[in-house]
Formats: sequence, C-alpha cells, structure tokens
Amino acid sequence: MFQQMKSGKGFIAALDQSGGSTPKALSLYGLTESAYSNEAEMFDRMHEMRSRLIKSPVFNGERVIGAILFEMTMERTIDGLGSAEYLWTKKKVVPFLKVDNGLADEANDVQLMKPIPELAARIAAANKHGVFGTKMRSVINMANPAGIEAVVKQQFEVGKEIIAGGLVPIIEPEVSIKSPQKAEAEEILKKLLLQYADSLNADQNIMLKLSIPTKANLYKELVDHPRVVRVVALSGGYSREDANKLLAQNAGVIASFSRALAEGLTAQQSEAEFDAALDSTIQSIYEASIK
Repeated sequence: MFQQMKSGKGFIAALDQSGGSTPKALSLYGLTESAYSNEAEMFDRMHEMRSRLIKSPVFNGERVIGAILFEMTMERTIDGLGSAEYLWTKKKVVPFLKVDNGLADEANDVQLMKPIPELAARIAAANKHGVFGTKMRSVINMANPAGIEAVVKQQFEVGKEIIAGGLVPIIEPEVSIKSPQKAEAEEILKKLLLQYADSLNADQNIMLKLSIPTKANLYKELVDHPRVVRVVALSGGYSREDANKLLAQNAGVIASFSRALAEGLTAQQSEAEFDAALDSTIQSIYEASIK
C-alpha cells in the first residue's frame, strides 16, 4: 500500500461525504429527498451509490490508487466484504478513513477542526479493517498568519497521534477558492507546512491534501519532501474541467476529487451508461494527475 501511494500512477477518489453534505450529493446523483424518509434510509441510498461506483469494472487500482471513506461506509459491506477490505482485496485501491468531526466556528479567518474524542476508537477500527491512512479537513478563508499557524499546528498534533496508531494521515488545510487572499494564504501555508514537515522524525510520514494553488508548482518542495508520501489536490468547488486543467499545471500533485468525480453520474443511468460516464471521468482525472 505504501509503495502504491508513494509512486503509483493515478489519483485518490474522495468518497467521504458525511451527514451534512449527503443530501446535496444524492440530489446531484438524481435522488431527491423523496427517495428516502429518514436519515437511516438516506445513508442507505448513499451506500448504494458508493457501492455502485466502487463495484464498477472501470474503478480499480490501475487509475484509482486510493479512496477515502466515511466511517459509516467503512463499517458497512460490499458483496459481503467490509468496504475497505473490498477496495484493497478486490480492486487494489488503498483505503483511507475520514476521521474529523467537521469544522469549528470561524476564528482568526480560519475554521479549525472540532475536537475528535473518538479518534483512538477510529484509529483502532481503521486498523481492524486494513485501512492505510486517514483524512481530516480544516479551512483557511484569509491570509491570517495566526489563523493559518493554528490550523497547521492542530493538523500536525492530531496527525502525530494517527502516526503513532500505525496509520498515515492526510493533512488537509483547505484554502477556500473564494478567498480574495488565496495566493497570499497559500504562501503562508507553504512555509508553515515545510517547517512542520521538517520537524518530523524519519519514521513519521504524512500526506497533504491541498487546494490547487494559484501559482503553479507552488508546492513542489512539499512534493519532493522526504516525509511527504504524496501531495494530493481537492477540487474545492471548481468544475471537473477547470480542476483538471489547473491540476495538470502542478507536477507531482495528484487529484483527490469528491464532487468532481461524481459529476454527471445519476441513479437513473443504465449500468452501461453509468460505467461509460465514470470511465470518461476517471480517465480525465487520471490524465491530469500524471502530467
């Protein structure tokens, strides 16, 4: 798994929409709120959508080298196998687990992560299911040095707990693509990420999930950093076409798209239509990731 993440050709599928973003993800998939009558049924529909995507013959480790799962997805099964186990044993796709509890209220122009009292239990469950790594997200809205430092400090503190638990954390300090100070925030973020990465021991490895930078190849030093297994990019609200175009300008950075991956897929499509649409999507994101 480590070798695949370090040097495999392809991208990471983000399949980790949680409670708040599920209704929107389902509506884009062509399922309105009339398709479920309570939260349990809503999550059933979401698992059906994710299972359909994962089971598609075009979804495999040749182009999709990893996938990030929501905790409830990891605890469910696909064809009788745990979802994470199915990803690795049947598809050769490296499984990750989203471990954060969402965002705290904004302070200092950033949103830190809410506390994660369940972290130890989630790490244990991830290890039980053969998961390789984790993902956790914070958001940076403006170029506020104190706020950005607080985000990076929190991410690395939690990241070290995850490393100690035997997993590789994906640290995700997202810079909002709507920020009027996006480029300035990214410069501050890059310096801090380099400082914190430099402080890691030889046996402490991380991954980074970052907004596609305004300045192409801004994160090259992080791509090349010995403690950084991989730098991946989120689509952050860009259309798939725009995200692919911008991603292709950043050598060594691969995609980890969520909404941009599911764009154009609907519950109403036949299997042939669904697989064809997904194949085209995967190919376009794959090509942008290997440039």
